Amino acid sequence: MHNQPSVAELLQAVKSFIDETATPNLSGHAAFHARVASNVLGTALRDLADRPANDSAERGRLVALLTSLPEADLDSLNEILCQKIRNRELSSESPGLLNHLKQTTMAQLRVDQPHYSGLRTAENAGD
Repeated sequence: MHNQPSVAELLQAVKSFIDETATPNLSGHAAFHARVASNVLGTALRDLADRPANDSAERGRLVALLTSLPEADLDSLNEILCQKIRNRELSSESPGLLNHLKQTTMAQLRVDQPHYSGLRTAENAGD
């Protein structure tokens, strides 16, 4: 039986090396670039962990918002949403649109910038 590490485990191993071994021994630009690399790996790890649930939730909101196309994939649904907004078939007055946009943005912020203070404020504000 071949039991290789998962992509997440490989990324975590590199991130741990950067954080625990490399960065403490670096200074100046090299230390800065190591922190950037660590942040990129952290983002990739969060995306791997959260992407399936985030995409599923986003797709569900889009199907409800667009009231059709339950078989369409996420990219197609987002394209249709954009067309409807451009054509003014949907606006900020449309029920569910602002909530969908807020929830989608917050999900992406949890991946990209989980410590962003505006995210905490939005989460505490509710709808």
